[in-house]
Amino acid sequence: MRMLSWPGLGNEPPAAEVRGIDDLVSMLLAELGEPADLIAQSMGGLVAIRAALAAPARVRRMVLAATSAGVPVDDLGGSNWRPEYRKAFPAAATWITEVREDLSTQIASIAAPVLLIWGDADFISPLAVGRRLLELLPNARLHIVIGGGHDLALTHADEVAAVIQEHLDAA
Repeated sequence: MRMLSWPGLGNEPPAAEVRGIDDLVSMLLAELGEPADLIAQSMGGLVAIRAALAAPARVRRMVLAATSAGVPVDDLGGSNWRPEYRKAFPAAATWITEVREDLSTQIASIAAPVLLIWGDADFISPLAVGRRLLELLPNARLHIVIGGGHDLALTHADEVAAVIQEHLDAA
């Protein structure tokens, strides 16, 4: 298993060669074994969806947690996280708060099995986003973490790890 961090996101130092999501998708595709399982949260979910759209044969399964994944979050009740993010991470790359992508019409082409993990207390990417992705993805299931916010992988680690393991172990 390999974990990738995104240069310029949060406290990760920016990298001159990463100027946006396209560069992160290229970085991910360069690292993928074939076929690979992708586990992604928040901004990583958009990167994972874009990678699955660009190279579907290279993605075996996906787990998407608390993410926009290319669905318009604002339309589904998501809060505007950008000002608080800028205050919390003033050194973060500027392009991060400019990302707004609607891949709704393309997402249905992803055939890989997808586990969606959402908290019912996430104000950044509310449960309505997970439900919308469930409608769009032809081979998806939704697991709801009661009391889970945007950081549910940390606050509910045991539950999240168990459902991810179950998804990855499925035939």
